[in-house]
Amino acid sequence: MAARMGSAQRTRPVTLDDIEGAQKRLRGAIVETDCDFSRTLSDILGCRVWLKFENLQFTASFKERGALNRLSALSADERKRGVIAMSAGNHAQGVAYHASRLSIPSTIVMPVNTPTVKIVNTRRHGAEVILRGETFEEAGAFARQHGEEHHLTFIHPYDDPLVIAGQGTTALEMLGAAPEIDTLVVPIGGGGLISGMAIAAKTLRPDLRVIGVQAALYPSMYNAFKGESQPMRGDTLAEGIAVKTPGRITGPLVRELVDDILLVSEPQIENAMSLLINIEKTVVEGAAAAGLAAVCAHRERLQGRTVGIVLTGGNIDTRLLASVLTRELAREGRLSQLTIDLADRPGQLARVANILGTAGANIVEVYHQRVFSDLPAKGTLLELVIETRDRAHLEETVAELKAADFKVYVGSNPRGAR
Repeated sequence: MAARMGSAQRTRPVTLDDIEGAQKRLRGAIVETDCDFSRTLSDILGCRVWLKFENLQFTASFKERGALNRLSALSADERKRGVIAMSAGNHAQGVAYHASRLSIPSTIVMPVNTPTVKIVNTRRHGAEVILRGETFEEAGAFARQHGEEHHLTFIHPYDDPLVIAGQGTTALEMLGAAPEIDTLVVPIGGGGLISGMAIAAKTLRPDLRVIGVQAALYPSMYNAFKGESQPMRGDTLAEGIAVKTPGRITGPLVRELVDDILLVSEPQIENAMSLLINIEKTVVEGAAAAGLAAVCAHRERLQGRTVGIVLTGGNIDTRLLASVLTRELAREGRLSQLTIDLADRPGQLARVANILGTAGANIVEVYHQRVFSDLPAKGTLLELVIETRDRAHLEETVAELKAADFKVYVGSNPRGAR
């Protein structure tokens, strides 16, 4: 096995030597983020869980590693002319920030529908931002054309050996901090991160398992790896790994070095984000939670193992984060919507409030619906949002209301509403 690995390493576009060289170039210019053992997650999941907090980089993403390694390799003439990249997120900020540090002019092309906050953050790092194209493909085509016309060096987000080598330094840090790790779980978009990490890990430890994770809505690398053709569609919370086509360089590396690829659903990603906030007190974006989501969903496969999970980034809109957290409270039965048929006469709301208070539930919102329902004219729908400790407490609370002869529906669109 060792001889085969050595021969294979010599034929790959990226080697362990390249990754170790990148580590030297990056030292002092990026954050060597913590890789910490999570006692609570380990107890919950039945395996030993180590977390790599790449969401704590200055731009809140591992993308800085590959961007800086690529920028560091530019010639003096290339630095003077500047660079161009296409990205609507973390790669954009990584390129813009480190280009500014190195006094390299940078241009970032973003699709026209890119959220304003990402445009503002990228400009804040000193880049010229051009909005062009309805899709990533259209924006990418424009970026390449514009770069050629203006003699700018194109910095690819993943399909570049120097970018892959930079991302691979993540594995060197993880195995240095926790050499007992025997399984790495890594989100996959274009495949730059998992390719670099797999090269480093498998060269140092051929027996170490590398498992990739993709959002079920965008299983591009999964399809290539498994020989399947599952569709790619819809809006995923993990937009950072919603890549439709595997990389020309990364695709073969993933097929050679990765042991398996798992898919995770949107609710599983949301649950993992909530766990990380509640247990680790750390904020991650959807793509960054994919690794933990996979371990939670496939915990039987990882029982007893020592698992390293990369939390790849923390750039998420606060409104979206609030939505994720409240939706998770609803799934757990801690935040619920009740609709109650009431006789429209004095004292009924007070009766309901008294029952809820006695049961230990908290009323968050109250709304009366007298017009848009099929109830009699002397009836009304009382819509409530309540907090309870868990689903069992919710069921006890609803039982108390029903025992008082109230008709109670959990959720919206009850029988009485039009």
